Amino acid sequence: MAGPGGRPNPNVEPKLRLDKWLWQARFFKSRALAADLVESGHCRINGNRIQKAGHGVGPGDVLTFAQGDRIRVIRVVTLGLRRGPAAEAQALYLDLDPISPPDNVATPLE
Repeated sequence: MAGPGGRPNPNVEPKLRLDKWLWQARFFKSRALAADLVESGHCRINGNRIQKAGHGVGPGDVLTFAQGDRIRVIRVVTLGLRRGPAAEAQALYLDLDPISPPDNVATPLE
């Protein structure tokens, strides 16, 4: 972030609005949907409930939120510059709770 003189402050970690990051990472189709989820109190950053869509999120933060019928747990890897294609969006985070196979699907034997 730039200080009053317009020079970047090396002591400040870059942050991005939570609703904007969720939208850029393609978890929601619009920033409004992401903001609604956050403001309803169904989102946590590092275990703390967040109710402001403008709360800052940065690399290393762990987000927990509902998406459809799943609870997503992800770690922010980097901040995005734009809402790009899916491959670019997936590089922004690490999924800490990968999808498990359905109960009726057989798993290969070891």
